[in-house]
Amino acid sequence: MNIQEVLSDKVKEAINSIFNVELPTVEFQPTRKDFEGDVTVVVFPMLRFVKGNPELIGKQVGEFLQNNVEEVSGFNVVKGFLNIVISDTYYLGFFNKIKDKGDFGYTQETGNEAVMVEYSSPNTNKPLHLGHIRNNLLGYSVAEILKASGRKVYKTQIINDRGIHICKSMLAWQRFGNGETPESSGLKGDKLVGNYYVAFDKAYKEEIAEMVANGTDKEIAEKEAPILIEAQKMLRKWEAGDDEVVDLWKRMNGWVYKGFDETYKNLGVDFDQLYFESDTYLLGKDVVAEGLEKGVFYKKEDGSVWIDLTDEGLDEKIVLRSDGTAVYMTQDIGTAIQRVKDYPDITGMVYTVGNEQDYHFKVLFLILKKLGFAWAERLHHLSYGMVDLPSGKMKSREGTVVDADDLMDDMSQTAATISEELGKLEDYSETEKQELYKMIGLGALKYYILKVDPKKRILFDPEESVDFQGNTGPFIQYTYARIQSILRKANEIQDVWTTTVDSSMELHLKEKELLKQIQLFPEVIQLAAENYSPALIANYTYDLVKEFNSFYQQVSILGESDVQRKILRVQLSKKVGEVIQSAFLLLGIQVPERM
Repeated sequence: MNIQEVLSDKVKEAINSIFNVELPTVEFQPTRKDFEGDVTVVVFPMLRFVKGNPELIGKQVGEFLQNNVEEVSGFNVVKGFLNIVISDTYYLGFFNKIKDKGDFGYTQETGNEAVMVEYSSPNTNKPLHLGHIRNNLLGYSVAEILKASGRKVYKTQIINDRGIHICKSMLAWQRFGNGETPESSGLKGDKLVGNYYVAFDKAYKEEIAEMVANGTDKEIAEKEAPILIEAQKMLRKWEAGDDEVVDLWKRMNGWVYKGFDETYKNLGVDFDQLYFESDTYLLGKDVVAEGLEKGVFYKKEDGSVWIDLTDEGLDEKIVLRSDGTAVYMTQDIGTAIQRVKDYPDITGMVYTVGNEQDYHFKVLFLILKKLGFAWAERLHHLSYGMVDLPSGKMKSREGTVVDADDLMDDMSQTAATISEELGKLEDYSETEKQELYKMIGLGALKYYILKVDPKKRILFDPEESVDFQGNTGPFIQYTYARIQSILRKANEIQDVWTTTVDSSMELHLKEKELLKQIQLFPEVIQLAAENYSPALIANYTYDLVKEFNSFYQQVSILGESDVQRKILRVQLSKKVGEVIQSAFLLLGIQVPERM
């Protein structure tokens, strides 16, 4: 039981004892830095249940706590705020309990309920780009945070491997490729296929321009350009199972998957299960037929099937076209149901998809609820804003996308330039330097994106992200490396790691502040899981690092003459390093032993 839980029970007991009133909840907040205290009880909300002067109520509750709670060593009241001083003995006792727990903050998997987290879900006609990076980092991190909070998690993606956009790349390769392969070109497969998607668009625009120049209306030209007609014909052949088209589709998608796997490995994300749109695009049609019988859906005169959600403040939504073909909504309904069949322990799903799909997911979740699936109550759209660069928006058709691989390479180069300017790597081998640059560059990229609330749009500045000062990944990595340097030197101290700290010791203010920050870690993980927000983990870690650096600057660690106090400070430094590492693991970021 943490200190707030102890105090909550005791404050309720105090109110009952003094005023004979049952208080339902107690509101806490951290004590402001300019007042003495560690935890503050806000008195004002109590005035709904207890009549009187808030300062006097606070004083009476404070006296009760000081007399009845051994962890409380003092208090003061400022207006309607009761600032409680927690004893050093309590914090030292807490530290002795957790100092050797490698998984401190993490909760062991509990129960048989699982959640599936979907992220990435790319198209196989182009490489991954900056937008995919935010998607992957968010989805992976949320999955890891949910695991750390005690949930069983399956990570998945649905790969959009069919449709007209795929046929455009295939047709362009047939026309302009001359048999080019990833091996013959030296290009990653996803980049090669992406080049042909751009080539299709270029040829398509040239055909439109020629048709318009010859007197065709632009709108008609856009629909009737010969290369587009041919791509549509190829799609119909694919759907009919034409051997030649299907073989080319398998071959080119194979190139793309190999390229994707390389990018995922470099980015440090993984999946437990892959779904493919070519397998799922027919799912959901049977469900629609069942929903028609139950009256969830209705049929229009042209044979199309719809759902009316106007009573819920939405609109009418088509779920089956008049020719009986499925729309994306149909497919998503079927895929969700299929996932629960594949993994019967799933009781919820998280979809990591950009905020332009907010409405789609409102409709999807509502339809699944109306179809009577209990797990539909626990579906969440992890909606996120776009990522922009200072140079502006990205367009994949025109080939102006910020490629994920190129960005990761650029981040490593930026890290290399800045690290070399700082000049602290003289004794590193070239291989060690390259590994460190990659770790710093990727850490900078991931932290910069994940420290921002998912819903907010990001303007990503690569150079700013690699700054070794401020709220950045490299600043936190540098602090971790500094701690490891202290620990290497501390190995010379006898019994430094086995000694139990004397809990009667009086704490320095900076030691106490650091212990208070460490103690928050388990609660922050639970909050981040509840809110699907890696930003809470990122910003907690930054606050911990700031607190450690203040401690480092104001107290002597290895130069301390009192052996017991020196051991406490070394052990405290070690624990801070472990919490930084644990927190960064949840963000998918590595930490270096030296920097």
